[in-house]
Amino acid sequence: MKARKSVEPSSAAPRFYVAVGASAGGLEAIDEFFTNMPADTGLAFIVIQHLSPDYKSLMVELLSKKTAMQVLRAEDGLAVEPDRVYLIPPRKNLSIFHGKLLLSEQDHARGVNLPIDIFLSSLAEDQGEKAVAVILSGTGSDGMRGVRKVKESGGMVMVQDEDSAKFNGMPRAAISTGLTDFILKPSDMPRQLLGFIDRPYASLAARSDSLLSDEDGLTRIFTLLRERCKVDFTFYKPSTVTRRIERRMTVTQSDTIGDYVAHLNANPLEISALFQELLIGVTSLFRDPAAWERLASKELPELIRAAEGRELRFWVAACSTGEEAYSLAILAREVMEELGVRRDVKIFATDIDKDAIHFAAAGVYPESVAADLSPRYLAKYFFKREESFQVSRAVREMVVFAQHNLIKDPPFTNIDLVSCRNVLIYLQPNLQRKVLDYFTFSLLPGGVLFLGTSETAGEAAEYFELADAKNKVYRSAGRSRPLLEPVQNPSITDTRAAAQTRIRDLESGNPAGSSCP
Repeated sequence: MKARKSVEPSSAAPRFYVAVGASAGGLEAIDEFFTNMPADTGLAFIVIQHLSPDYKSLMVELLSKKTAMQVLRAEDGLAVEPDRVYLIPPRKNLSIFHGKLLLSEQDHARGVNLPIDIFLSSLAEDQGEKAVAVILSGTGSDGMRGVRKVKESGGMVMVQDEDSAKFNGMPRAAISTGLTDFILKPSDMPRQLLGFIDRPYASLAARSDSLLSDEDGLTRIFTLLRERCKVDFTFYKPSTVTRRIERRMTVTQSDTIGDYVAHLNANPLEISALFQELLIGVTSLFRDPAAWERLASKELPELIRAAEGRELRFWVAACSTGEEAYSLAILAREVMEELGVRRDVKIFATDIDKDAIHFAAAGVYPESVAADLSPRYLAKYFFKREESFQVSRAVREMVVFAQHNLIKDPPFTNIDLVSCRNVLIYLQPNLQRKVLDYFTFSLLPGGVLFLGTSETAGEAAEYFELADAKNKVYRSAGRSRPLLEPVQNPSITDTRAAAQTRIRDLESGNPAGSSCP
């Protein structure tokens, strides 16, 4: 047994908060992780295990033999301190608020409990860049959604490699997000973690200033991204872009932006990794439930009643992995059922990320998706497939997915509702205006614009009537300013000809239009 160092109460905050998620087969992985982790790193560790409700956990005693850090069972209101390990108790969910642990009873009425996702989501919101997610052996997909939240907030993600995991369900689900920074054996994680946190650029401000002042370096990065991924990030918000470039610099151990440019040139796969980092799409079914309830009670019934004898056309822009498009399809079916009417509803769901589009079109989601749905919706619109749920065929057939660049490709036309949520916040004002101009062009008079809860119509407000300020629902006023780049008939010299042809095919129902280039 390792000698226990004396532990005094600490007033210092941890350097980073490391959440370790594990389930079946995770005990051995946890032991390996902590056996190789020094006891004086200044980090705090919170271990989230799947525990049987009737199991008397001996983890405190067992883990204390593997580390000189003090090992504690989490208690309600307990402040998290550095160089300590906190364990989730049985029958409880754990979250963190202002650096203090909060316990709550598990709710088994929903049929699935996801303690790792719950804690990672709260950690991402509470600690941002100081959050680290470590996903170890386990069945199912708990941790997958939490990993997305941690990355969106600027945190770091490590996952056990599938070969070393006794059960690879959780590692595989986390890796499938494309957002993992390191995939390693548990015994190798401590060394990599410490290397990550000890990289240069001590403060966010210093790192951002350094990046923003190196215009040549940023230009070279943007050029590589445009050449390889066909996306120009020049006018994305600098704070977002630089923060995510910084993360990749730290992961690749690049001391300067020049070093990172050299690394990009020598490692094409890093360009793809940076592209995914910049396009992190955190979404879920019925995200912001109150906003969806507003659509279901007001706008959707009005649009459906008014569409007698014609097709209803919705556009979900920047749809990511498809949850929002399927949410809209489900609500449309529910409203039609309540009204006792039938309408032909076509939903165009588009995104710049080809991989996300392929994932969305399959309509297969991890079992953790059940946490976002009522039991009735889950039973009515989803089918169980091993450890996943698939959207029903009737709902999938309402949605046509396609790759589309919202900033460059021409917009859809004769649209009744545009949903574009949590995208504008990442764009500089000139691009926000361009996107909103496209939407005013797309929408029919009285058509609905549905934005994210932190977004507004901005300079385009005169072309919309605000229907719900809290839930960011707008109605088209029936007029629009001329597009800066008006839609033209395709020609062999028009670089957007392929995109326009694809949109025409989609709008006419040609299945070929749904293929990604």
